[in-house]
Amino acid sequence: MLKKHGDLMPLGNADEGKPVQPGTVEAWARDAKNSVGGYYGLRKGYHGRFANYVTPILELIGVVELEHGPRNNRVRTTGR
Repeated sequence: MLKKHGDLMPLGNADEGKPVQPGTVEAWARDAKNSVGGYYGLRKGYHGRFANYVTPILELIGVVELEHGPRNNRVRTTGR
C-alpha cells in the first residue's frame, strides 16, 4: 500500500470508535478492501491505532521511514 502511494502518507491515528481521515494509514487499516479485509484487532476495544503501533515496528526492521514529530507524523516505504 505504501509503495503504491509513493510519497509520505499521514498516519491518521484514531481510537476505535472515532472516525479517521481518508487517505491515511489508519483509514487503510479499517477499510474492508485491504489485504486482510479491514480486520486488525482481536476483539472490540482492541481495534484502532493501527498506524500508531505497526509503523514503528516496520521502521525498526527497515521497511519504512517514519517521521518523529509531536503530531501529524507521516510514513513512507524505503523500497525494501
